[in-house]
Amino acid sequence: MKYLAVLGRLSYISLAELSAYFGDSVKKIAPNLAVFESDKFVDINRFGGALKFGRLISEKPIDYLLNLNTKDGKFSGKYTIGVSDYSKGAKKFKAQGEALKLKRLLSKNGRSARVLQNTDAVLSTATSHHNQMGEKDGHVEFLINGKEWYVLTGVQNITAYKNRDQARPARDAKVGMLPPKLAQILINLCGPLPENTRILDPFCGTGVVLQEASLMGYPVYGTDLSDRMIEYSEKNLKWLKAKEYKVEQGDATNFTWTGKIGAVACETYLGAPMSQPPVEIKLKDQKQECKRIVLGFLKNLSTQIESKTPLAIAVPAWLRPDGHYERLNILDEIKDMGYNVEKLNHLSQEDMLYFRDGQIVAREIIVLRKK
Repeated sequence: MKYLAVLGRLSYISLAELSAYFGDSVKKIAPNLAVFESDKFVDINRFGGALKFGRLISEKPIDYLLNLNTKDGKFSGKYTIGVSDYSKGAKKFKAQGEALKLKRLLSKNGRSARVLQNTDAVLSTATSHHNQMGEKDGHVEFLINGKEWYVLTGVQNITAYKNRDQARPARDAKVGMLPPKLAQILINLCGPLPENTRILDPFCGTGVVLQEASLMGYPVYGTDLSDRMIEYSEKNLKWLKAKEYKVEQGDATNFTWTGKIGAVACETYLGAPMSQPPVEIKLKDQKQECKRIVLGFLKNLSTQIESKTPLAIAVPAWLRPDGHYERLNILDEIKDMGYNVEKLNHLSQEDMLYFRDGQIVAREIIVLRKK
């Protein structure tokens, strides 16, 4: 099946996530669009970087609607219809016109429909989500790209992300908060892992990576230097009702992990929190400290994992007064420790930066594989 993916704000990160998971079938076709192939239904809820997924349809949109099936047979209720036109140069009125045309055709067939009003050529993620498009019987959104029509199969669940992030019993803003979306991206950058792959986060903090990996069905293993973070991770995993997990206090630069580690996904030490770009002397100190910890961890880990084990790690990058981000620049040292740096969909390492506008400490994502 051919899928259309509407990529998130950081489209290169979204593209890397899809490429790691779906391989060479992923093709970027516009700044915020990609297509890929999958022989199975793709659940958007596990992909942190995508805003919408749509499946290519071969029949006419009106035929798709009239033949729509539910668990109890043919759909017979009132439709809710939306149309998003992602074609190059798309205009708002065209998408709205297509939706109204479908409403008229349904009416001729004795069926009623409500049309979502477009304020742009495409329906926003929030509009699609809050109207339960693609989730509730009869709620159908079509995604247009050129001559191809796709039917929405999933939209980013804003509410679920918010709940998982804010409803957890143990949170600590002082140590930084890893977004659940980024945690999912890090896990998926390890590729389509076999069932029961045990995922390690050696800097687990409050357990966001462990939480997201557990929701994907993986056994999880977390360690952290801070006893308090271990306590928080355990509270959050119990709240989530995670089935198979282990958390221990330990320094990632010298800890001995037990049992087989199938993949590593983590945000490493990002240095001190900052509210403005650091002066040169402070930046130099922060870089040295972060570099020591990250390289110490990777050296320690290299003797404890098997060849071909995937890793996706987030390391710090600092905003400079001229607007660019200064990175750790540790790829050569990492390669010397017995790791290959993965390249995804011809993306460069320069593309792998995760940040909000104006964020002082950003995250550079590095994807590795043990030699």
